[in-house]
Amino acid sequence: MSRVYNFSAGPSMLPVPVLEKAAGELLEYGETGQSVMEMSHRSAAFEPIINETQVLIREVMGIPDNYKVLFLQGGASSQFAAVPMNLMTKNRKADYVLSGQFSTKAYKEACRYGDCKAVASSKDDNFSHIPAIDKSQLRPDADYLHICMNNTIYGTFWHTLPDSGDVPLVADISSCILSQPIDITRFGLLYAGAQKNVAPAGLTLVLVREDLIGETLPGTPTMFDYKVMADNDSMYNTPPCWPIYMCKLVLEWIKNDVGGLDKMKERNEKKAGVLYDFLDNSRFFKPCAEKDSRSIMNVTFITGDKDLDAKFVKEAAAAGFVNLKGHRSVGGMRASIYNAMPPEGVDKLVEFMREFESRNG
Repeated sequence: MSRVYNFSAGPSMLPVPVLEKAAGELLEYGETGQSVMEMSHRSAAFEPIINETQVLIREVMGIPDNYKVLFLQGGASSQFAAVPMNLMTKNRKADYVLSGQFSTKAYKEACRYGDCKAVASSKDDNFSHIPAIDKSQLRPDADYLHICMNNTIYGTFWHTLPDSGDVPLVADISSCILSQPIDITRFGLLYAGAQKNVAPAGLTLVLVREDLIGETLPGTPTMFDYKVMADNDSMYNTPPCWPIYMCKLVLEWIKNDVGGLDKMKERNEKKAGVLYDFLDNSRFFKPCAEKDSRSIMNVTFITGDKDLDAKFVKEAAAAGFVNLKGHRSVGGMRASIYNAMPPEGVDKLVEFMREFESRNG
C-alpha cells in the first residue's frame, strides 16, 4: 500500500496513528465483542467513549465550565439556521461579516429568521483578505456578531478578532478548529464540522455559553434546540457514535503525540511557512490571499495560466499529491495542510513545485 499526500479541503486526511488504532479496534472495541459502529449509544460500552471525548476536548481546547459542548449532526451548514434560531431571540437582529462563501451562506440563511446586516465584506476583492470593520456599522442591540474564522476556499484567516463589545461573537471554526489555541471566552458560540481537523464527516461540534441557551424562536425544530441537546448530553437521539470515537482518538493524538495546541500551532505555522516562502519567491506560482490574512490551513495559489494550472494538478496527482485543484471561485490550486498533513508532505510538494517550475517556467 502506498498512501498519497491528500491536500483535500475536506473530508481531509486523518493522522496515521489514529487510523492505525481505529483499524486495530474496528472489529472489537476493548473487550466488548463488538465494533463502536455496532454498539448502542446508550450502552455501558459507549458511555465512557462520549464522556472521555467531552473531558478531552475541554482539556485540549481549554473550554471553561460555563460552556456546553454539544455533539450534533447536520454539518456546519445546519448551524447557519440553528444559530439564529437559538441566539437571534431578544432583538431579532444579527450582524454578519462576509469573508467568503460560507459566511455568505450563513448570512443568507439567517436572513430568513430576522433582521440580519452585512457589516463588512471583501467580496469586491474576491475575498482575498479579511475585511476591515467600521465599528460604527456594528449594532449594539444585535443579538450576535458572526464571522467565519478560517475561509477554506479563499485561504484567509482572522488573525485579529473583531471587538464586538457586549454583543456575543459567534464563529464558524470548521477549518481551523484544533489547529492552534483559541481563547474560548472571546466567543459566545463556536461551531465546526468535524471533517477537516477532528474526525470523519458526520459529527458537528457546538461550543456555546450557557447563558445563551434556553430561548429559541417559535417553530424551532426540537433537533435544533441547543438546550434540548445540552439537557440530554447530546443524546436526545442517536449521536454520530463512530465520528465521536474518532474525535476521541484525534484528541488523544494531539494531547499525547503532538503535545497540545501550542505545539500544534508551531507545527502548522512551520508547514505553512515552507509553502508560503516558496510562493513568495517564485516567479511562476503566485499566492492568492493577501499576506496579512493568510491561512495556515488552506494555501491558495495560481500560475496565471489556466492550462498550466490544470497541467500542474494532473501531474501532481500522478506524483502522489492529490486534491490540489482550487475551488472554482478562485481557480488555480489549493493545498489544504490541516493538522494531519505531515511536514514532509509539504516539503515534498514544494520540491515537486520547484521541479515543475523549472520545466515550465
